[in-house]
Parts: sequence; C-alpha cells; structure tokens
Amino acid sequence: MVLKSQVEWALHCCAILAGLPEGRYLSTKALAELHGLPKEYLSKALQSLSQAGLVHSTLGPSGGYRLAKQPEELTFLDIVEAVEGTSRTFVCANIRANNPCRPKGHCDSSPCAIARIMWEADEVWRQKLRDVALSDLVKRLSRETPRALWKDTFEWVLNRAG
Repeated sequence: MVLKSQVEWALHCCAILAGLPEGRYLSTKALAELHGLPKEYLSKALQSLSQAGLVHSTLGPSGGYRLAKQPEELTFLDIVEAVEGTSRTFVCANIRANNPCRPKGHCDSSPCAIARIMWEADEVWRQKLRDVALSDLVKRLSRETPRALWKDTFEWVLNRAG
C-alpha cells in the first residue's frame, strides 16, 4: 500500500499547527516554505483537512490554518482518512469465481480467506493510527528533534503566523 504524499504533508502540517498559540493562523505559503513543498499541491491537502473539520481556515493578510480541535483529540487516523478517505485498502474482486474447476453455479457464502485476512490487517493498521494522537507525535518530535532546531523552527513559525 502506498499512501498519497499528501498524507505525509498533512501530518507534518498538523504537527506544526499544534504548536500555534490560540487565535493564530499559519498560511499555506508559510507551511509550504517550511516543508519545501509546492503551495498549490499542499493547499489540496489542507483543504481536505478543512473539509473534514480538522482545521479551521480564515482569509486575509493574517489568515491561514489552525487546528480545529486540541492535539489530544486528533488522531493519525483522522488525518489519514481526511486525505485518503475511509475506504478499505484492499478491494476483493472475487477472482476465485473465475476458477474453471468450480462447479457451474457455485456460490460462495462468505468472502474468501485472502480478503478476510487483508481486511483484518487493514483494521489493525487503522487501530494503530487511531491509538496515536497528534499530541503524542508532538511529544515525540520534541524529544527527538535537537533543541535548537525545535526552538528555531517555532520562532520561524511564530514570526509568520497571523
């Protein structure tokens, strides 16, 4: 399974937005510059987050995006599904029905074992993402990122936040 690059972008942007003070917004331009991304493509990921109700946006010179919920209330799954949708990652085309050795008119009463295993794996993956809040990511990043880089990044962000 390969997720859209917009998922990575959305997760990074939400991590940055989690550090904004109340009432402040960060523009698409600043988020794109911070992450070295094309503004036009990043804006699609941010629009997906907005449509899902995960971020608020505002227009104007001090406009941009901010989280709509507290970082503790947002999960990785919320963000992934905002960008990718909620459909299962495996779609069963029931190719076993094409087996020429099957009796004519044979009807299977349940999905095949392959589909069930793939769907179970998908649910385990989703549960893991559901178990990780954005606040968990921020804590991990604050521990793993060199202190000076963490400080400089947030100073850079705050200088551009409206």
